[in-house]
Amino acid sequence: MPPDIDLLTILLLVLAGLAAGWVDAVVGGGGLIQLPALLLVPGITPIEALATNKLGSIMGTSTSSITYYRRVQPDLTTAAPMALAALAGASGGALLASQIPGELFTPIILVVLVGVFVFTLARPRLGAHTQLRWEGNRHRWTAAGLGVAIGLYDGLLGPGTGTFLVIALVSVLGYAFLPASAIAKIVNFATNFGALVVFVPHGVVLWGLGLCVGAANLVGAYIGARMAVAKGSAFVRVAFVVVVGVLIVRLGWDVVADWLS
Repeated sequence: MPPDIDLLTILLLVLAGLAAGWVDAVVGGGGLIQLPALLLVPGITPIEALATNKLGSIMGTSTSSITYYRRVQPDLTTAAPMALAALAGASGGALLASQIPGELFTPIILVVLVGVFVFTLARPRLGAHTQLRWEGNRHRWTAAGLGVAIGLYDGLLGPGTGTFLVIALVSVLGYAFLPASAIAKIVNFATNFGALVVFVPHGVVLWGLGLCVGAANLVGAYIGARMAVAKGSAFVRVAFVVVVGVLIVRLGWDVVADWLS
């Protein structure tokens, strides 16, 4: 724990972790709440914030993965190859994370999220039912390719990974929103683990801070996963649209503020 962190900052981090865990468990994108909160800690570097965010997030994704697995029984023939590929991609992205300025990604993420938002609203039946587009090896290789690409992004920067996983599983592979969220949590756990494999030996994880945020993230993830399972794909779709809309506003504000500064 940084020595000059005060009680109010710790409280805000705990609240951010709780909210991030819930959002991540339902639709993904919790990192866009948790990572900026960590960047407010006095004296923390961007790479330390990114690494510590991974520690907090993996505690939440492990909880939501187990909850979804027990209650939804996600398709492991998709989750396994996608998770393994994503783990490798995340490790590669983490190796590059300290070399690429994060601010370059914000406008790109914003454009992608706007596209996702419009695409989801324009297709009201999207993700209502599972209708897989392919079977067999083509399905598994497509899942693995999506895993590598999104895992690479997660290792490089991270926020929004769960959201991108859900929309890829729904729009590309053809899953309904609820099973897509279940698979996304397994894959997101793998990407967090892959990034930590690189970050931990480099000594950039702030363990006290990460465990504190992670405990709150874990609680939020448990509540979010149980709520999503209870309410089904229709609830997850609505939550997805709301969360993506909020993320667009937040990132848009960041981009405008950067241009004006």
